[in-house]
Order: sequence, then C-alpha cells, then structure tokens
Amino acid sequence: MSIEIKMPALSPTMEEGTLAKWLVKEGDTVSSGDIMAEIETDKATMEFEAVDEGVIAKILVTEGSDNVKVGTVIAILAEEGEDPASVTSGGGAKADTPQPADPQFKGTPDATDPNAKGNEAQGGARTVEQAEDHGRPADAGTASPKPAAAAGGDRVKASPLARRIAASKGVELSGVSGSGPNGRIVKADVEGAKPGAGQSQATAAPTAEAAAPAAAPKPATVPDIPHEATKLSNMRKTIARRLTESKQTVPHIYLTVDVRLDALLKLRGELNHSLESRGVKLSVNDMLVKALAVSLIAVPKCNVMFTPDQLISFKRADISVAVSTPSGLITPIVKEADTKSLSVISTEVKDLAGRARDNKLKPEEFQGGTASISNMGMFGIKQFEAVINPPQGMILAIGAGEKRPYIVDGELGVATVMSATGSFDHRAIDGADGAELMKMFKELVERPLGMLA
Repeated sequence: MSIEIKMPALSPTMEEGTLAKWLVKEGDTVSSGDIMAEIETDKATMEFEAVDEGVIAKILVTEGSDNVKVGTVIAILAEEGEDPASVTSGGGAKADTPQPADPQFKGTPDATDPNAKGNEAQGGARTVEQAEDHGRPADAGTASPKPAAAAGGDRVKASPLARRIAASKGVELSGVSGSGPNGRIVKADVEGAKPGAGQSQATAAPTAEAAAPAAAPKPATVPDIPHEATKLSNMRKTIARRLTESKQTVPHIYLTVDVRLDALLKLRGELNHSLESRGVKLSVNDMLVKALAVSLIAVPKCNVMFTPDQLISFKRADISVAVSTPSGLITPIVKEADTKSLSVISTEVKDLAGRARDNKLKPEEFQGGTASISNMGMFGIKQFEAVINPPQGMILAIGAGEKRPYIVDGELGVATVMSATGSFDHRAIDGADGAELMKMFKELVERPLGMLA
C-alpha cells in the first residue's frame, strides 16, 4: 500500500511553507531517517526526514513551490513489494484540514521574533507518532483524522500511549477517529473523549462563513521612484505579524537603569586569561546572559508567562539571545543559564549563533525560553526599548558601554557605564517587581562575583 508524504507542520504557528529543495528524486529508495527535502517554515529552513521505508513513486509538489499548505500531499512513497509505476496520486495533492495545536503549545514563544514560538517537531509524520509516544504533544496542522478501523472489523490502529489513556478513561477506541498516519489513533484523539463515548474526536468542519478567508489588506501604493522589490520570506512575514501582535495586545512597561561595567570588565579580563588555554573567550554579552538568568531566579515574579486564565511561573531561567541572520532575527536559547558556568554559556552562544546564521538550528534550540536579551551595544546604540516576545514576560535591551561622568565612592569621576532597559508585560509583572529585577541585575553586573557564587 502506497504512503502519502504530506507537508508537515514544523511549528505550531505554521500553516504553510515553501518546499525549498528536494534531496531525492522519483525512483530513489529511502529509509527512515533519510533527509528528503528542505522546507522553509515561518521559523527557518529545516530538513525533512523520511519516517517510512520505500521508493519515491511520485513527487507531486515541485521544489521552489511557495505557500504549500500543511497537510498537502507532496509525494507518494511505494512500500516494499509495490510497483512504483502503478502508484497514482489519487488526487492526494489536496490539503487535508489541519488540526488545532495541542493546548500545551499555548504560550510557547515565537523564536523568529527578534525579541521569539515553538514546537519540538523535526520530521513529517514523525511529529505525530514519535512526539505522542514520548509524552510530547502532536504537532499542529497534522492531517485530518481517518477511521481507525475498517468496516470489516480490522484491528484498531492506536499507539500504546493512546490505548493506555483510553483504557483509563473507559473510552471505546473503535468509535474514535485517528489523526495519525494511516488513521492511527494517537494521544490527542483520546484525551478529549468522554468515558463511554464512541464519537470521533475530529475537529468539526467549519461552516462556509467561518471558512471564508478574511479580506486581504489593500496593497500599499509604491511611489514612482526607482526601486527593487524583494519577496518577503516566511520568516520575515512571521516577524512582522508577531511584533504587530505584541505591540497591539501586550501592555509594555519600560524600566531603565545605568550600570557601571568596570568590575565586570576587570573580571572578564582575568577569566579570559585563565581560560585561554581552553580556547574559551568570554564576551560581555555572555556575562550579561548569566546576570539576567540569576536575576530571574532571584526575582521569580518576573520569570513568568501570561495566559488568558493562568500565570505560569518558571523554575529555571532559559534565556533567548537575539541573533541577526540574513533572513531576519532569531533567538536561540541558552537553557538553564542560571546554573551553567560562564565558559559553558560562552561556548553555547557561539555555537548557537553560528548555526543560526547558517539556518542549522534544531526547533528545540530556538523555540521556548522564559525571557530574552537583545544587545545592540556593538552598534554604538546607547539605549533602546525592545519588543516583548509573547508569551514571555520580559526582554532586556542592552546599550553600549561608554565612558561617562559617574559618582565613584562618593566622588564625581569617570566610569564605563551602559544603559539597560527592561520591557515587561504589565499584565503579568507589576512595575515594582520589574524594578526589583532591574535593581538585582545592576547589582550583579557591578559586583559580578555574586553571579558566580
């Protein structure tokens, strides 16, 4: 039996993508784990892996195709013993109805924003099966549910986890429609079922009115001036949409402190001298990432995420670091930055930033984070206000360090000073709590041994 290979949802916000490049051709044999294509999502360009074994019988969507809807059949795979020449598309190029994202994805930051949302999925159908069987939510945009069993009484197709959940809830699997590959019942299909229920858990088809697309905005009039038009990438579209949403829906409050850097710069020089033999060179930004992470743990009321009915408080500090790439800004994450050494943070930041510029990050490396940091000091920017990455609660904007008149030991002198501005979601974080975080950050930078204790 042939297998339909469908456009995967590689992030919970992805509704369509660009099939940038096919790495296989018709007639090629593929095995599970083989890279079949490169797909440009609303996040980045990512590799798409094969889940099943077989022969590529037909490629239905050519490389370079834009706006390929999630669930669209992009190729047909002939299984072992099946004649690829006999395989027909069967009209499979029509996009199935995407399923809604798992509620667990609510509030995951969008990492394509300069200041960023996500999912851990990397492969096509694997995003449903493997994620579900390892306790992670299935991806948004998977194909519409199919009957789990044939009318002839075939065995119900269901994952082991789905069977356990169904048994504990008293749900009859024979009456549940599966949204996994080939109609397999997965975790998401049985979680919402009521005991004794036999109805399909599939999402109801929208009415014609609800399904009607919103009217497209009127394009701007381009002045009669010599110019060059560049097509917007999926990442740039997402950045524009997410930043607009943030500024329109999140009440920002901005708090700025001036921070003396002399002690931190001195410690950095000493540490770099001792780390030279290990090939590690700390940047000021590496130390500021650590200071922000420790501050968030010390002031937990700022290490939060706002949802419509809950305030989520995080127990560790994962810092999203803004990195400029040719496609736009992306924020790879230094996880558990509050407990990692400066040398580890430095090594990770350099590795993540390099792979971000090469579009080689894995989804879990840039999706998530509890707060963000954006440093524009290297451009000579003295002070700026960054846009929050919903649903994160705050972002720290770092300006350039410069020599300024400063009160040193009670007397007017000259010191190296930078301005740091915290942008806080006022729905989740009160001004006094934000001020406490900024005060803690200032103290840690001015007395940097405190962040190492």
